[in-house]
Amino acid sequence: MPTSQLTERYSRQVLYPGIASEGQKKLKAAHVAIVGCGATGAAAAGLLARAGVGTLTLIDRDFVEESNLQRQVLFDESDAALALPKAEAARNKIVLFNSEINVNAQIADLVPGNIHELLRGADLILDATDNFETRYLLNDYAVEQDRPWIYAAAIGAYAVTMNILPGETACLACIFPKPPGGTVETCDTAGILNSAVNLAASIQVTEAFKLLTGAKNKLRRSLLSFDLWTNERSEVATSRPRADCEVCRQRNFAHLRGEGRPHITLCGRNSVQIHEHHRPVDFAEMETKLKPHGEVRSNNLLLRFTRGDYVITLFADGRALIQGTTDITLARSLYTRYIGS
Repeated sequence: MPTSQLTERYSRQVLYPGIASEGQKKLKAAHVAIVGCGATGAAAAGLLARAGVGTLTLIDRDFVEESNLQRQVLFDESDAALALPKAEAARNKIVLFNSEINVNAQIADLVPGNIHELLRGADLILDATDNFETRYLLNDYAVEQDRPWIYAAAIGAYAVTMNILPGETACLACIFPKPPGGTVETCDTAGILNSAVNLAASIQVTEAFKLLTGAKNKLRRSLLSFDLWTNERSEVATSRPRADCEVCRQRNFAHLRGEGRPHITLCGRNSVQIHEHHRPVDFAEMETKLKPHGEVRSNNLLLRFTRGDYVITLFADGRALIQGTTDITLARSLYTRYIGS
């Protein structure tokens, strides 16, 4: 594309003093990795691509379903009908509106064994995952590599985001030393407003613009949350690391080493076992959560949830058998989606 056309493409953005011509050049030279291409990830990827960020790496383990179309802005009905992997479907859409940037689609589950390879070369990492297990892994990697990343999440009408600058601000483990206990809601059980998703992604991407263009002094240094339905808003200061943080102070990267990570194995014919011991399950609470989404049967020893071709048998310590697949990535996705992580 000729320079004049490129100038025209980004002209309204270049007019903004915070970006200007120099900032636009920095965006073009930047490489951003987005972990998760669901609702938040798709929105963030679209914004970054339209803004002219030169290289995007999109990482996702899941595929497009019809229920995604309410909020996942880079997908359409044909993607759902074909059950296309989300990373590839997102790449296909992005090249239609900006063919001048590089988009790397990685159809993968981000784990300790591949994180260094998949995130190599990225200047900034955006979190668009659906579970804390992966976020703690990202946090370990970012601190180890001295790489900035931005946490973002949305559920129901609630959106939250936080900038992590290793060595300068609090890291995720400073604020949340341990993962949430008890039943954790997901968008498949609690629902989600597309407006909450887009708010989280818009704030996250704006912070990314600041960092990539060198406006580091403008970065927000707080955990910011909004509930769009109740109009409640809160901020928790994150300007300094916690003195006794196990990750950014003691540099103990347990998640990066894979310690305590749910071990997943093939278990007999057409089933996968997930060994998850850190969060005991309240069966009554879980049954209430899952009933709108399929058939649920439980006793004091286990709960069985049937949805379509899949059966999830959940035990009191969080261990689960997922029947109906031998695909470990799909099994992890089903567990995260309906049980939480």
